[in-house]
Amino acid sequence: MANVLVVDDAAFMRMTIKKMLESEGHKVVGEAGNGVEAVQKYTELQPDVVTLDITMPEMNGVDALKRIKEYDPKAKVIMCSAMGQQVMVAQAIQSGAKDFIVKPFQQDRVVAAINRVMG
Repeated sequence: MANVLVVDDAAFMRMTIKKMLESEGHKVVGEAGNGVEAVQKYTELQPDVVTLDITMPEMNGVDALKRIKEYDPKAKVIMCSAMGQQVMVAQAIQSGAKDFIVKPFQQDRVVAAINRVMG
């Protein structure tokens, strides 16, 4: 099972992902509400996987992904996006994201993404 850092500016979305993951035996070791916090928490917590929202205040998900990958080139990051953010998702994949999930979240898709990147 994976230790996961959940990053989203909406507390409701963080709670939703956390419940999905914990019901499948994964452990949410931390949460962040923006990209700046995401980078800080990643360096502190060293999670196995990060779920990272694209659209956030202070630093967006793509920029946070780039910073995390600079710190740890082996970081496993799954981007979270709303419909219609294909350009940002493409940038994220080019920047090293391992997978992406689309809001509204479906538990089987979220868990499958975590399991796939943990491989």
